[in-house]
Amino acid sequence: MTARPRGDLRYWLAAQRGPLIAAALFAAMFALFVTEHPAGLSANVVNTAANKGVLLAFVAIAQTLPVLTSGLDLSVGSVFVLANCVASTLVTGSPLEIALGVAAVLGCGLVCGALNGLVVVVGRLQPIIATLATGAIYGGVALWLRPTPGGAIDEDFADFVTGSAGGVVPVSLLVLIAAIVLVWIPYRRSVAGRAAYAIGSSEQAAYMSGVPVARSKFLAYMLAGLFAAIAGLLLTCVTYSGEANALLGGSYTLSSVAAVVVGGTSLYGGAGGAIGTIFGAFVLRTIGDLLFVFDIDALAQPLFLGVVLLVSVSLGSLRLLKVKKRLDLYR
Repeated sequence: MTARPRGDLRYWLAAQRGPLIAAALFAAMFALFVTEHPAGLSANVVNTAANKGVLLAFVAIAQTLPVLTSGLDLSVGSVFVLANCVASTLVTGSPLEIALGVAAVLGCGLVCGALNGLVVVVGRLQPIIATLATGAIYGGVALWLRPTPGGAIDEDFADFVTGSAGGVVPVSLLVLIAAIVLVWIPYRRSVAGRAAYAIGSSEQAAYMSGVPVARSKFLAYMLAGLFAAIAGLLLTCVTYSGEANALLGGSYTLSSVAAVVVGGTSLYGGAGGAIGTIFGAFVLRTIGDLLFVFDIDALAQPLFLGVVLLVSVSLGSLRLLKVKKRLDLYR
């Protein structure tokens, strides 16, 4: 086996700069959190932090897919809330009924994502406008399904998903890893996945090179709906209920964009990926935990988090203002 040339290693480190920085930042922040937490590094603390981080991570991955194609999906929060309402209605009963309910929730996400893809690709509308409109539709459907908070989910199923395997590893984290292995990695290595990066770099050049632009963009939005639906199912397992909460959906949409940027994905498309986004999501969730352990006034927490989100997005965009060509991102 030959060693990796220094030039290749330098290029790889430059390409992975965002995810590596996000991972290091998360490690430092989480170490500070468990040091200051009264319970320390306990299984319950780790499990609770994992459940909250994985929730945002799934929504942020959903945002990453359209962003790679130089788009932006403002409906991910609404799909997340809609899936929560569907899950609180269907995921209960016998094991077969639970399995069918889970399939219905995931199918709902795929349908929402497919509709987004059709509007963007066939309708040729700007993604930010198209998904703003479809997000309002999904929010309306969620409100129709769940006009008041309520519903139920099978408690054994919910406890399993939000619990720990062997009392050590959070199951939600295993679900996230499974989604990465079974969905993200095959997609990233597929023709459609590589095409998404080409489209984000230059849609015109990708089209002239024979890249299946329409099919790739459609698949990106459809998978975004799937990941948002997984997050909605996990939210139902955490809360044991459903609620058509527009504020919650909007908050997760905003946080998903910030997580994408913190994780090193370019808002201009063509660079980044789900791994960095996951660490970006955990960074944002750990910021909230740090505010809690340092006893920051609850009324000031939204203001502080808003400033952090604004700064993170601004810093991510600042470097792009200096980029004259895409290869400069890796120098």
